[in-house]
Amino acid sequence: MNLAERRRLLKRGVWLECFSIGYNIVEGVIAVLAGWLAGSVALVGFGLDSTIETTSAIIVLFRLLAEYRGQDKERLEATERRATRAVGVTLFALAGYILFQSARTLIRQEAPQESLVGIVLAALSLLLMPFLVIGKRRVGRAISSRALLADAQETLVCTYLSFTLLLGLVLNAWLGWWWADPVAALIMVPFIGREAREAWSGDACCGD
Repeated sequence: MNLAERRRLLKRGVWLECFSIGYNIVEGVIAVLAGWLAGSVALVGFGLDSTIETTSAIIVLFRLLAEYRGQDKERLEATERRATRAVGVTLFALAGYILFQSARTLIRQEAPQESLVGIVLAALSLLLMPFLVIGKRRVGRAISSRALLADAQETLVCTYLSFTLLLGLVLNAWLGWWWADPVAALIMVPFIGREAREAWSGDACCGD
């Protein structure tokens, strides 16, 4: 790959991360407010995921900008390792939060209220996130960036969380299954934990 093509891919990666940051900030604010009003742990957890994903995107953005600005190879490799591990930490944090909040909700049997805003937000994210996953994976593989591929996995987690959130909220609104909300969130914990371990160990390039 020549230098011009690599710089073009780096610019695309920067654009993808900037879009992720902007969208997730808006999504996070709406989700947390809607979840707080409805008493929905899955919706609040979804908003926290947006915050964590924003952090991940910012970390990877700095890594991409470092290479675009001509950081030398040795320092760039160190930046890549730090960025990949940092993304892993954000995934661990997400898994821990969801596990704690969901377990507490199930033990206390706290029934959330219906949330039309949450349903619409989850559906929108379910439509948008896969395109970001595909874009980040393509660029990450092309430039061999473990950090960007780990961030793509985090975006994939957001996609699955959008699905489980939508399922939980719809079942709660339609059938009154209050437990579907935290259970839907708990389903994602093993998957998130696995992705976190892979990012921390530097195996993100191998993930499908």
